[in-house]
Amino acid sequence: MNTFGNIFRLTSYGESHGAAVGGVIDGCPAGITIDTDFVQSELNRRKPGQSKITTPRKEADEVEFLSGIYEGQTTGTPIGFIIRNNNQHSSDYDNLKNVYRPSHADYTYSQKYGIRDHRGGGRSSARETIARCVGGAIAKLALKQSGIEITAYTSQVGHVKLEKACTEYDLSLIESTPVRCPDPEKSAEMISLIEEVKSKGDTIGGVITCVVRNAPVGLGEPVFGKLHAALGGAMLGINAVKGFEYGDGFDVSHRGSEVNDVFYNDNGTIKTRTNHSGGIQGGISNGQDIYFRVAFKPVATILMHQDTVNVQGGQVDLKAGGRHDACVLPRAVPIVEAMAAMTILDYYLLSRINETF
Repeated sequence: MNTFGNIFRLTSYGESHGAAVGGVIDGCPAGITIDTDFVQSELNRRKPGQSKITTPRKEADEVEFLSGIYEGQTTGTPIGFIIRNNNQHSSDYDNLKNVYRPSHADYTYSQKYGIRDHRGGGRSSARETIARCVGGAIAKLALKQSGIEITAYTSQVGHVKLEKACTEYDLSLIESTPVRCPDPEKSAEMISLIEEVKSKGDTIGGVITCVVRNAPVGLGEPVFGKLHAALGGAMLGINAVKGFEYGDGFDVSHRGSEVNDVFYNDNGTIKTRTNHSGGIQGGISNGQDIYFRVAFKPVATILMHQDTVNVQGGQVDLKAGGRHDACVLPRAVPIVEAMAAMTILDYYLLSRINETF
């Protein structure tokens, strides 16, 4: 299960401390203009060491395309790419070789496969998401031709939370702060909280909000293959994600008369006066903004003493080392966008098949 998607498909490979991480994108339409600077900028938004509130691991994360692109355009054939790892400190993990870290995949991986790469978590490391950002960047460039835009931002860190709807923020401000939040005042509070938590060797979680604008009506299937289910699966496949909600989500303790999205005719275009549905009704996009929220748990590796067990079942006092994020949210923003972009493009291509027949 290393492949994502139906028509637009990404297969990723590589581990945190292996030689490289990379992938193969199949099903990308021919004739898409590839802006390699844009692709690299998407990787730069995800890479470590970009600010004082992210892990200090230094990686250039430079992508090298191996196939599928000719004279700046996709050819319709598989797009192969590679990002080499250059700054591994594998010795930082020597004390973890025979220990199961709390809330990590160490125990489940070793039980499932009988072997595990303990260096940085191996395949379970979030470093694998580099490949997703490349796939997402290609998908964004394809969607751009249809005017579809995807934007995510940090909307909560710990108790610091944005209270207004996404439509009430200037999303152009997202990249102006290292925490990637469009509210300058809340951003400062979030950064302060992350720094406080980091100074104690602890970590903290939060929420990322994502908005898809200009998606056409008709993406998604009415039974299996609902668009929101596909987006939910894409988001829940990201490391550290523990929850997904779209539209009003879990805030459903209302009467139908309060939250029904009433239709009206806007100069020949059917729209809704409100958008409690989050742009999806009956599993199918309705032409309004699609918006959803993704909950990330605190990073499992904390630089504090914890009780755990070793592979023999003996009790161990563990204090992890290495370089880690105190809060994954700032670097997870482009990953959320990437998974959303690949999902939307995949379902856009599926809808075109339906039109053909």
